Amino acid sequence: MVGLVDVGWEAPAPVVAGCLVALALFAQAFWRLRRRGRADHAGWDRAALFVAAVALTYVVLASPLDGLGDRYLISAHMLQHVVIGDLAPALGLLALRGPLTFFLLPAPVLSALAGRRRFRAFLHWLTGPWVAFPLWIAAMWAWHVPRVYDYAATHPAVHDLEHLSFVLVGVLVWNLLVDPARTARLPVAGRVGLAVALFAAGDPVTAGLISSSASFPHYVEQAHRVFGWTPHGDQVLAGVVMLVEQIATLGTCCAILLWPHLKRAPLRDESVQL
Repeated sequence: MVGLVDVGWEAPAPVVAGCLVALALFAQAFWRLRRRGRADHAGWDRAALFVAAVALTYVVLASPLDGLGDRYLISAHMLQHVVIGDLAPALGLLALRGPLTFFLLPAPVLSALAGRRRFRAFLHWLTGPWVAFPLWIAAMWAWHVPRVYDYAATHPAVHDLEHLSFVLVGVLVWNLLVDPARTARLPVAGRVGLAVALFAAGDPVTAGLISSSASFPHYVEQAHRVFGWTPHGDQVLAGVVMLVEQIATLGTCCAILLWPHLKRAPLRDESVQL
């Protein structure tokens, strides 16, 4: 078994900058809302959720996991994708639900954007389900084509674009699922339907990883076998990582959305008439 080689903690400038900007925007929104006496909408639980989302993003993109995913293990790379594309956006948007969403941008920036009708119309179009969902599918399917995946893994600029696209489409679909601004773009049934559709759309990728032979040359043609894992075993684990994460995040989302309706459902009388 070959141990970890040439992987360690890094501090990529785009990742550090993005995390710091996100934390700064949340901090000023959190402080402004609490200063107005609305700690009920800016509790420390929200801060903990948002910090967790940013911390998870930083850890998967700057820790040794990034080096493992770049060079050796497709399962490590997949773990990065599901965290930045699902788990971190879900936690961050849960933290922002309610008035915090409207305080996230400083007042001068918000005022400037309010006067730009075309920009607002574009954002409304971009965040709609008929755009967000196809963009999510496009990112999920395109980046997991073996040749595209391998090309991204060996070209830093394309790799950064790949990760950025997962973050963006993740934010778009989870914005619809969580609905932090209470826009009601989708009713509860629509949000549950979107979660199911996301799981179904990811299924071909998951099935392909689990059921096919080792299909990614970048990870097959390795001089070192980290942890002694075979290329096929590593690829199967990547599929399992994606499957488990989607069941956990999308399944939890559906359970939360449906729970109030299930509680109100009348119990069926199962008494037997003799």
